[in-house]
Amino acid sequence: MRIRILWPAGRTTAELRSTPTSDRLWQALPISSTALTWGDEVYFDTGVSAAPEPDAQQVVEPGTVAFWTDGDSLALPFGPTPISRGDECRLASPCNVLGTLDGDPAVLRTVRPGDVIRVERA
Repeated sequence: MRIRILWPAGRTTAELRSTPTSDRLWQALPISSTALTWGDEVYFDTGVSAAPEPDAQQVVEPGTVAFWTDGDSLALPFGPTPISRGDECRLASPCNVLGTLDGDPAVLRTVRPGDVIRVERA
């Protein structure tokens, strides 16, 4: 499952693994939302709800496509957050890991809080 993520100053694509949460998100696409940032993480509401999966993780690699079950949101970390230790990407709580962004995740630095962000099938 390939997705495209677009915002006013940029775009990226990602490959999603086959997980229950990925399947739910895929069925809901396309979605538009309002971007929020938390340190070097972009996140936004998806309108999709999902339970934590057994392999949910709090510390992930930059460019991970994660689903924050507490906020029904996609979380796209590209560097440290306010609770990170060192340079790690530490999410607010354990999140379902859905996949990985293609290319350099630093492209997300161009996302501004309040930007309209769209996720669609690629």
